Amino acid sequence: MTDRPDTIVLVHGLWMTPRSWEGWVAHYEAQGYRVLAPAYPGFEIEVEALRENADVISGLTVPDTVDHLASVIEALDVPPVIIGHSFGGTLTQLLLARGLGAAGVVVDSAPTEGVHVSPLSQVRSLFPALKNPATRHQAVAFTPEEFHYAFTNTLSEDESRQVWERYAIAAPGYWVWEYGLFANLKPGHQETWVDYAADRAPLLFVAGEKDHIMPPSVNRSNAKHYQHSPAVTEYRELEGRDHWTCGAPGWEAVADLALGWALEHARTDRPWAAA
Repeated sequence: MTDRPDTIVLVHGLWMTPRSWEGWVAHYEAQGYRVLAPAYPGFEIEVEALRENADVISGLTVPDTVDHLASVIEALDVPPVIIGHSFGGTLTQLLLARGLGAAGVVVDSAPTEGVHVSPLSQVRSLFPALKNPATRHQAVAFTPEEFHYAFTNTLSEDESRQVWERYAIAAPGYWVWEYGLFANLKPGHQETWVDYAADRAPLLFVAGEKDHIMPPSVNRSNAKHYQHSPAVTEYRELEGRDHWTCGAPGWEAVADLALGWALEHARTDRPWAAA
């Protein structure tokens, strides 16, 4: 047996950095938890610096990112709660599949391989990154208007612009092309594949009703793929929330839901841990 989780690991998504978790970090630390918000490799610098030089973004790979995040978690004495947002939700699923964590929560998660649902709002959200094949090997940024539609559609234009200015960076075009709308068109398993029937830590999917880029139907489908796993998998849909649920008004309730569920369901026996 191991101890109750005392550490929370927050995994950011694409078009974001660990800064996107600043409210959650303070919120959880005030409750006495150790909170880690590791950056993707090379993303340790500030938002403004990443905007000025996006080379580190365009060259990033998913395996290197998962390995980096795994090394942070494996260094802990007690398996943590892992919470991921957007593509950070995909990375969280990959980490749980490695036997890491006591419980996982994915918020507005991008899917792992095999989820074939692609609603129109998702297609429209990702189109700016997919309209030009040249972006496959570049860092791709949203304009303020594109960001408003994809991330912050429940906010006013002025409110959305403030979020964009403080948090938004470019994303690796390769990731959007390979793991976005076209991920399931390639033969064989890709880098976001997981064994849906395997045992792992409990996992909660949290979806926002108004999310455009990762709508509820995507998260519901992803959760259903785990139906043959012996591990606990649950799904919650939050009324009126968009993709920017980590910072939009009322985010505190989302943070409390995520942590409360994780602590209630956390497994401390870790029979699935990698040897």
